[in-house]
Amino acid sequence: MNKKAIWIDCDTGVDDAFALFTALKIEELDILGISVTDGNTSLDNGFRNTRNVVSLAGKEDIRIYKGANKPLIGKSAMDASEFHGEDGLGGVILPESKAEVERKLAWDALYEAVKNSKEKVTVCAIAPLTNIATAIAKHPDIVDYIEEINMMGGAAAGGNTTCCAEFNVYHDPEAAENIFKSGIPVNMFGLDVTMKVNFSRADIKEMETYGNPVAEALKEMVKYPLAYLDTVSYQNDICLHDTLPILYAVKPELFKGEKCAVYAETQGSITRGKTVTDLWTDFKFEDRHCRLFLDADREEIVKITKEAIKNY
Repeated sequence: MNKKAIWIDCDTGVDDAFALFTALKIEELDILGISVTDGNTSLDNGFRNTRNVVSLAGKEDIRIYKGANKPLIGKSAMDASEFHGEDGLGGVILPESKAEVERKLAWDALYEAVKNSKEKVTVCAIAPLTNIATAIAKHPDIVDYIEEINMMGGAAAGGNTTCCAEFNVYHDPEAAENIFKSGIPVNMFGLDVTMKVNFSRADIKEMETYGNPVAEALKEMVKYPLAYLDTVSYQNDICLHDTLPILYAVKPELFKGEKCAVYAETQGSITRGKTVTDLWTDFKFEDRHCRLFLDADREEIVKITKEAIKNY
């Protein structure tokens, strides 16, 4: 079987856990490594969560690397503890990974992995883009070894952190802007599509019947964000935000997107973190480097996610 070489960059909260548990069961994927940045929770929490999720999945041979503990400029504006809990996983304590702790920094590990790969690598970025932007700044020729970046972040319309900005891009808009200007093709899975792919209360109840350690852990993790969503009278299902960029690497037929240009606003006092696209205007940017996804096969994605969780 020809496997797709990918690298995952994450900030492991609840939706990252769903994505990782799914990715680790997809046989067509060759996960070269996983890097962690701050975002949903602190870098230390995210690193521990990622190691423990991968360990629970029985994949301790996959190496995990620490990256940035703050955005490129200034301090972290915020985390997402109100949704993911202070520890990132809704207070769920997973067995501690026994894997050796990697000391190499995320951007150096990513560079070595893509440079040594026999084929170009797809980077699945499901966190603020600080680690990837740092890798490009430190190792400029990395762009020659990356096929594309599948990012979860941004929104052509609206936002979930401000009225016009999505969390991952708002957390480090300078990093996002550097990615959009890097010359690497970008597949953007923003709120326009990720909010359409939800793991419903009925799906969660079905997952509770699987009776394996991964399903049990996820069952407990989702209680915290569901409780939060109830308090704000918002969509009361778990959106599989971070699963989409990973599944696209092997199942592109499940997604519908449009070619366009996207850039991140870094200067605006109100619009900081907004992803500006030329998709719906007669005025077009010269470099239309992005594919922005607007729809996906929700039923098939949920089915794949369920099968992965069920088979642990």
